[in-house]
Amino acid sequence: MPLALYTFGQFIEPADDEANDGFRDLAAEIFRAADDTGGLLARSGFDLDEASASAWGEEVFPRFYDNRGDGWVPATLSLWDSIEASFAFTYSGLHAQALRRRREWFREGNWPPLVMWWLPNDERGTTWSEGVKRYEHLHDFGASPFAFTFKEPFNFEGKPMKIDKERARQLRAATALSVQRASA
Repeated sequence: MPLALYTFGQFIEPADDEANDGFRDLAAEIFRAADDTGGLLARSGFDLDEASASAWGEEVFPRFYDNRGDGWVPATLSLWDSIEASFAFTYSGLHAQALRRRREWFREGNWPPLVMWWLPNDERGTTWSEGVKRYEHLHDFGASPFAFTFKEPFNFEGKPMKIDKERARQLRAATALSVQRASA
């Protein structure tokens, strides 16, 4: 069963401000790294062409979005073959570097950084509006099989689970080796 993951953040400065240049520079590299990551099934992203982006539906934002006329915020939607693959990507490499610098770019808020949910029957599609609905549900009601986080994950049967950190480590190592071979 595919795992969907939606992220949302808001910049401290307007989106196009030079204060966010470091984020934008890293984001393009992170998207390329994500594309080379084992376990990624599909992703949205600001660098996709319009036809690819429309497959996710109209991009919408949670009620926490403070529209300052920017027209966009750093939000992503992706599908993974396992929670371990998503965990391995999120907490390693360039993405982990960006996470460590998040306070340079993003406002602190009482909203969650991400939400995850399982898609039924090997379904491969979800939408921005589904991500927002589950994100707001997580904020309002906490983790559940409907909407959860890495800290409080649920398996596809709806039972609380623990992330297999050893498997995540192995996936991270396999991805690094694959990327290394491809660039040689």
